[in-house]
Parts: sequence; C-alpha cells; structure tokens
Amino acid sequence: MFTGIIETIGHIEEVYSTGTNKTYWISSALSHEFRIDQSVSHNGVCLTVEEVQGRRHRVTAIAETLQKSNLGHWSTGDLVNIERCMMMNGRLDGHIVQGHVDTTAICIDRKQLDGSWELRFRFPEAFSTLVIEKGSISLNGISLTIFNVTETEFTVAIIPYTFEHTNIKTIEPGAHVNIEFDMMGKYVNRILSLNR
Repeated sequence: MFTGIIETIGHIEEVYSTGTNKTYWISSALSHEFRIDQSVSHNGVCLTVEEVQGRRHRVTAIAETLQKSNLGHWSTGDLVNIERCMMMNGRLDGHIVQGHVDTTAICIDRKQLDGSWELRFRFPEAFSTLVIEKGSISLNGISLTIFNVTETEFTVAIIPYTFEHTNIKTIEPGAHVNIEFDMMGKYVNRILSLNR
C-alpha cells in the first residue's frame, strides 16, 4: 500500500528480457535501503525487489504488468518515480494507492503557467465511471487531483515541488503514463454493477 507521495527518482541502468518478462536494474538514492522481497512502487507499479547491489536494485515485470502499464516502453536512462510502502504509524499525505495499475493514459496537452503546469490526458472510455471531478488519481505513482473531467479526458495541475521531484517533468504530449484509479471508487463501481 502506498500514498502517491514520491520519495525519489530512480534511473534505469539496464533492461533485459527473459521469456515474456522484463527485468530492470535501477539506481536511486534509496536503493541501498531496500531489502529483497520488499514491495516498492515504480511509476505507480508495485514491484518486488529481487536483488540489491549498493545504490541499485533489480525488479522484474511479468506479461500482465507489461500489458497494463508503460513498463514495456522503459529503456536505459529513463527516470522512474519511486515510493516505499507506507508505514501505518504516520500521516496519509496523498491517497491510498495499491500499486495495481489499471491502464495507461496519453498526454494530449501540456501548458506552463505562471508558477505551475497543467497536463491533460486521454484515457480509455471503459474507465469513465471511475473518474470524477476533483477526485484522486495516481499518475506514474503520483497522487494528484483531477479536474475538467469528460468521459475520456481529465486535467491535472502540477506544483513546482512535484514538477522538480518526480518524472512528471519529462511528460510531453504523446507520452503514456500509468493510471491507478481511486480504490474506493472501484469498489463502489463494482458493487453497483452487481446490483443492476
């Protein structure tokens, strides 16, 4: 379980495939603190740490994860948002994020305003019931509030701190980001669909 408050940015050092899986070596300021079998959010995807070597760690994404996320497009040099699982004895600063990506969205517009940025995304219409005005969403693992919602689009506003300390600064029109919709919204949607 995560909060969507990114702790650091990792750099992908190596990528290789084994069967339908992809394995990544990632260096970060936190890698040396990780332990084998620990769950860590990478761009909003919960991955298990398999090995730690100094200031880098290794994780693997299986076919299901590659299909639903943007991990299949990762390459050497890419930046990755990293967050360790939340501790149950502290404040929940973002919102509850499971690290289970639902789909990807494509950036269709980016505007630099006077002191902030606005990015607009298009997502698959099949998920339209999970997106509400002023609702929470996880984009590449970042807890954000959405607005100007339509059936297939929404906008997020990015403050300077988030822009500087996450990989959102690299997102330009045409880029795909991982989306995890609000967990409570998904449960309500499921209950309503079963009672129709």
